[in-house]
Amino acid sequence: MSAQAVLDELQGLGSAQTLATYRRHGVLGDAYGVSYAALGKLKKRIRTDHALALALWDSGNHDARILAMMVADPAKVSEAELGAWAAGVLGHVQAQAVANFAGRTAHAQRCVDAWKDSPEESTSATGWTTLAVLANEDATLPDAFFIPRLEQIEREIHGSANRVRQAMNNALMAIGIRGAGLAEQAIAAARRIGKVHVDHGDTACKTPDAEPYILKARARKA
Repeated sequence: MSAQAVLDELQGLGSAQTLATYRRHGVLGDAYGVSYAALGKLKKRIRTDHALALALWDSGNHDARILAMMVADPAKVSEAELGAWAAGVLGHVQAQAVANFAGRTAHAQRCVDAWKDSPEESTSATGWTTLAVLANEDATLPDAFFIPRLEQIEREIHGSANRVRQAMNNALMAIGIRGAGLAEQAIAAARRIGKVHVDHGDTACKTPDAEPYILKARARKA
């Protein structure tokens, strides 16, 4: 499929009601309001098409960018392409999508450190969210990889931008859930950090308290 054909199809799949919901949850810029169910069906038809993913991202349309992260090829993507995506994310929803993809690539560890200290809120949030993805999904990483990042979260979370605080808190919880040794350190850090405040806009979303979240998640895993 050509990028224009996909964009035309996305436009037809859009819904004003869905778009209104997305706007309340922080979706910015050009968007059609395509449901994730519809995006999932498109992804199954397209499968993996890295060239198409690049073109969809460059369109700037939100729905196209989310689909791009579904059909991009983790084996073909370059670190420069990932960096351009992280630098260009519009809002925390795109940041999550880029992080979910970046965490599956061979560049993930470098991306965390290249992005997390960015002065741009969305780019920094992408970096910290990529760290959470690694904590959740990459069993090969040693605990030592996460400890200095955990220490940075404790030092900087309260002075960070709104969505960076959210991403840091999510990373803190993911690190704590990962294993027993990290759980002890993450819970100790969470107690010293205290309550993390995130403005979720006109939504019912709430920021989880890290310690009880870690304990409940580890109990479920056990």
